[in-house]
Amino acid sequence: MRKKETDPFDGYGAEIFLDEDHEWLAHLSELPSISAFGATPEEAIAELADAWSAAKETYKARRLRVPVAPSRREYHGVFEVRIDRRVHRALAIEAERAGVSLNALVAQKLANSAQ
Repeated sequence: MRKKETDPFDGYGAEIFLDEDHEWLAHLSELPSISAFGATPEEAIAELADAWSAAKETYKARRLRVPVAPSRREYHGVFEVRIDRRVHRALAIEAERAGVSLNALVAQKLANSAQ
């Protein structure tokens, strides 16, 4: 039987670095206010796990929703963004010349920039 692995950070990324005082600082990438120090990287990570657990308890005690890590959220592929009308015009012209929809052109540009 395979042992179930647990993620102490619920999908959030953890970053760790040595600060100017030669202490290890660990924080959640997407929630940098959740952080902890330690004398070693392992200690900092363990302290960060405790800090995240305490933060979740605080959310619950205040009847607030515990934030979900971006990597664990569901996405539907639709969002609206406002841009300058000159950029909109230029993109519409580019899409027309390429024979594709504006949506397809922007989706392609976003996909290329995310790589």
